[in-house]
Amino acid sequence: MNKAPPLTENRHEDGAAAQKPERVSVLFPMPLPKAYDYACDGDVPPLGSFVTAPFGPREVAGVVWPSKGEAPPLEKLKTLAGVFDAPPLSPDLIAFIDWAAAYTMFPKGALLRMVMRVSDALEGPRMQTAFIRTDASEGLRMTAQRKAVLAAAGASPRSASDLAAQVNVSEAVVRGLADAGALARVDIDPDPPFAQPDLDRQGPELSDDQQFAAETLAAIVEEGGHKAVLIDGVTGSGKTEVYFEAVAAALKKDPEAQALILLPEIALTLPFLTRVEERFGAAPAPWHSDLTGAQRRRSWRRVADGSARLVVGARSALFLPFQKLRLIVVDEEHDNAYKQEEGVIYHARDMAVARGSLGGFPVALASATPSLETVVNVDEGRYEAVGLSSRFADAAMPDIHLIDMREDAPEAGRWLSPGLVREIDKNLSAHEQSLLFLNRRGYAPLTLCRRCGHKMTAPGSDSMLVEHRFENRLICHHTGFSMPKPTACPACNAVDALTPCGPGIERVAEEAKERWPQARISVLSSDTAPGPRSMRDVLDAMKAGEIDILIATQVAAKGHHFPNLTLVGVVDADLGLAGGDLRAAERTYQLLSQVTGRAGRAEKPGRAFLQTYQPEAPVLAALASGDRDAFLAAEAIGRRDLGFPPYGRLAAVTLRSLDEQALDRTANALKVAAPYADGVEVLGPARAPIYRLRGVARMRLLVKARRNVSLQAYLADWLAAVKVPGPVRVTVDINPYSFL
Repeated sequence: MNKAPPLTENRHEDGAAAQKPERVSVLFPMPLPKAYDYACDGDVPPLGSFVTAPFGPREVAGVVWPSKGEAPPLEKLKTLAGVFDAPPLSPDLIAFIDWAAAYTMFPKGALLRMVMRVSDALEGPRMQTAFIRTDASEGLRMTAQRKAVLAAAGASPRSASDLAAQVNVSEAVVRGLADAGALARVDIDPDPPFAQPDLDRQGPELSDDQQFAAETLAAIVEEGGHKAVLIDGVTGSGKTEVYFEAVAAALKKDPEAQALILLPEIALTLPFLTRVEERFGAAPAPWHSDLTGAQRRRSWRRVADGSARLVVGARSALFLPFQKLRLIVVDEEHDNAYKQEEGVIYHARDMAVARGSLGGFPVALASATPSLETVVNVDEGRYEAVGLSSRFADAAMPDIHLIDMREDAPEAGRWLSPGLVREIDKNLSAHEQSLLFLNRRGYAPLTLCRRCGHKMTAPGSDSMLVEHRFENRLICHHTGFSMPKPTACPACNAVDALTPCGPGIERVAEEAKERWPQARISVLSSDTAPGPRSMRDVLDAMKAGEIDILIATQVAAKGHHFPNLTLVGVVDADLGLAGGDLRAAERTYQLLSQVTGRAGRAEKPGRAFLQTYQPEAPVLAALASGDRDAFLAAEAIGRRDLGFPPYGRLAAVTLRSLDEQALDRTANALKVAAPYADGVEVLGPARAPIYRLRGVARMRLLVKARRNVSLQAYLADWLAAVKVPGPVRVTVDINPYSFL
């Protein structure tokens, strides 16, 4: 993949130059709704080719796109500048970008930008010099260092730094041997292909349930065509090994096939890569935000040329330039992390199913707590399902108990109830591990003045500042603003009057260390372990039994196996039930089911205790009884009665501006201009719950429609009828997940 060379001249068979150039449409990776036409004087590049073309004052890289609509006369067109030596995008990826742009209502150029986000992948890296051993060392004056280098060198090219580091010499020794002819210099690509997976390698022995599920998936893969299949298995049932079999079947069926496994979080990706390598004998191509630029370039290039057959990545891996994608697995399909809220707004699970449909291949969705959307699709026959009803190796599901905090209240200034404290005492005596879960970072979620009641908020924002006592700072988790905690109230100047309100995990850790000073206690959140590797260190220590009590947020809730963990204590089970989120109960069930499922995954039985002031809440009662299906049925009835997804359609139209008057005028103008349509209701405008962020004010309108309404068509007609002033930005979120 080198820099785009000039177009070759287009010639007839007799060698004479062609008389007439061809027309080519090019889509650029910018927020543009359409492709632009160019004249092509040389060989016409096929659809999907990466090209350069003049756009404004400069030449810009783009992709040859299907031509649509009327075009200007050929003689008025600018000429295509060059073509990159890179594999073209596949037709199904082009179709997917067109479809996703129409669905999300974002310009198709913005979708293409997600495909072309690796800026140096098209030009490719400079070749690197490596060294191999020759037979020309005879007669050469040998030293101990030279002998060591020649012994380490072989027929496989290696860099000077690698050889020198292995035998502890300077690189000058390596280069001296090359100058003397004992080593030969060869050019190598710094982005080597990934090793091919061993598809005959046997995985662990499967249980009867796993074997049936694996055979069902393999049959769907072998049959070909598109199907979406839910792997519905309780925590610890071995869903991963089941879909590994589907991956092996897909890659065996076609020697050019590629497969993608999506994971919701980076913290899950790193250990999972090792697990894939153990299963297939080769590391997959990784794709996540913690990769270096060179690592991202290597994965992108090898996916594009088809040599990376198995990819493991976060949601954006869905937009990699696969040549022949034949299976997508969406692990933890219910997870909210699959929803991208910035830039192009999309849900990776839904996009994965759409890509499978357009490409004609199966998509597997795996979860212990599937989303209501997926469950309804199974019930209505659009998706298939295979179930895993028991844990692997006959491990038992944990017993779940509710602690009514109205009757078993903690001491003043404490957050752990007497009942939960007794259970942790038992675990410490039995040398078993405990997990205290609170999905709230920092020390306290709110800091206010005891004297005047002033609440500490981020500048230009309505978001509360969270106290982080380990750092002695107040931090906004929405904007990233951070400041040292002041000694005096900024409103009334009262000294030492700023008081933390409510618990975060740091505050729970403080209490735990006071109660159990001899215990080995660790805290895990995205603040205390800001990088995936530091997070992995804590999780590995927990797995190795080096921690007695782990106090963690949701980063420890899923995808982890701790053999000696037998107790999970949920500090605030009510936390996710507040607010106006239509999925609040479902999210709470999923999160608490996942975190309690960490207990008792090996030989020792597990138990979980949930502290709550609402033990009668249906979601908590369902958790205690283990009746997931009854909870989902009740949740479905509530959504159906209100016409909310998945039984209706919903879109959020959000307006943002620094100019609040322009914001109000535009929001009201949009409300007035909303066309009447049967089965459509426009709610709002209303201020967002967090009205200001970084000085930008936000207002929202919600559009609710029946399932048979073309919501995108309605929105397009409506938004086109109102001229939005420059200071106001409008974004559309189809099927919103965030209501802040």
